[in-house]
This record gives sequence, structure tokens and C-alpha cells, in this order.
Amino acid sequence: MRRATIWDIRRFPEDAAARVASGTAGGYHAGMNTSPTRLLIHGASGRMGQALLRLAGTEPGPYQVVAAVTRRTPSPRVVDGVPHFAASELAGVPAFDVAIDFSLPEGFDPVLALCVERKAALVSGTTGISATQQQALSVAAAAIPLVWATNFSLGVAVLAEIVERASAALPGWDVDVVESHHVHKKDAPSGTALTLGQAAGSAGAQVHYASLRAGDIVGEHTVQFAGLGERIELTHRATHRDIFARGALHVASRLQGRAAGAYQVRDLLD
Repeated sequence: MRRATIWDIRRFPEDAAARVASGTAGGYHAGMNTSPTRLLIHGASGRMGQALLRLAGTEPGPYQVVAAVTRRTPSPRVVDGVPHFAASELAGVPAFDVAIDFSLPEGFDPVLALCVERKAALVSGTTGISATQQQALSVAAAAIPLVWATNFSLGVAVLAEIVERASAALPGWDVDVVESHHVHKKDAPSGTALTLGQAAGSAGAQVHYASLRAGDIVGEHTVQFAGLGERIELTHRATHRDIFARGALHVASRLQGRAAGAYQVRDLLD
């Protein structure tokens, strides 16, 4: 196994990078629950919802989409064997193990409440939620297992872990997060950049951000550590948006059956 720039990764047998290199992160492996994970897809008409519906039947691990929920009354009511419900009909969806939510802030509260009511897990990538909704997540974590994340890429989860360790190992170095996205992305810095900055900041680093908007870039994030006479750059590039749907499915399968609590994607790589 190759050595990392700052540390020998053989010292970390549970290191996330080693897990991805071995192929256990992002794939189905022995020891997992073999019964299908029953999924509720909330925000099914959006880009992420459509990707989840398309990929759920093809990704490693047994998934069963039992319901898809959209903002408006769906037509047709059943697509590829999956019953569709309007958001106003959320209370009538069948039993599910995990809700995967990529909707809007106004749709977030009902699906969170439903998961708590039914003791089901929640995986949410809905952005723009308020401080009050963040507090509601914290309260719900006492009753159900849940993940709320700005990015469900397994590679980004690994990068965040490496950034945290690098920051702890390099006190006093300058830390910059540079992110690039397509021209239509409005928020800057991106949520993922802020997450990576928080990982570096957890070790005390003062983090600076730079944002670029150009072309059709799916997403690129570089964390730069600069010292006297040397520099380290850690980069993740997304080339297809399906990685986020695959990551959400992976997290959903690992979250099922866990104890109540707020988890991060990096907690569920195995």
C-alpha cells in the first residue's frame, strides 16, 4: 500500500481511504443485512429523486422502493411498479425502513415528522433548511437514526476525513478551499466546501475559501495546505451527478437498523 504524504496509512487500518481502496465502501459486502431495504423517495420528481428511482434497482445491495412522493399530484399513479403520492398524501404511504429526502425546505418538516412517527430512518440532502429545522433534526436524532449532509459522495466523505487528519498534523499551515461548479450554481462557497472547511477547522485551522463558476462543471473541490517551501493539494472531482444518488443509497442501506442518532456519511462507509 502506498504511503500518504504526511502519515503512513498502514497506521490506520480503519482509515476511510483504505476502505475505498479495498472496495468495501460503496458496495454490497458479506455481513450486511440481506433483506431488502424498503425506501421512500421524497422529492421524487427532482433530479436527485429521478436518479434514485433509476439506480435503486441496479445498485449493489437489495433495495425496494415502496413509494415515491412528489410536490404535485402524480400522473400516472404507478411508474415501473412504484406507487407515487403527492406531498399532501404523505401520511398514506406504505411502511418503509428509510426515507431518502431530496426536496425543498418547505417539504422537509413533514417527512421528518413522518419518520419520527414511524420510527424509520432518514437520509436527507435537502439544502437551505433553517436553523429551526436544524434544531428539529437534532431533536429527532434522539428518536431515529438520521443523516443530513450537503454531499453524499463517498469520495468527499473520505476527503473530509483526510483533511481533518492533515490539518491536525500541520498546525500553523495556511488552509484554503477552492471549489468550482457550473455557471447555474448560485450559492458560494458550496455546502461541500463549507463541510471540508469545517473538517480542517476542527483542528484549529483558519480556513479561507474561493469559488469559481464556469461551464458545466459538476463539482470540484481542492483543499490546499501551504507551509514554508512546500504545499499539499487534496482534490475531489465529480464527473457525474449519479455519484450523489449512489452515495445516498449506500448510506440508506447502512443506516437501517442503527441506533438513534445523527450520523455522518463518513460513519457509514463500511
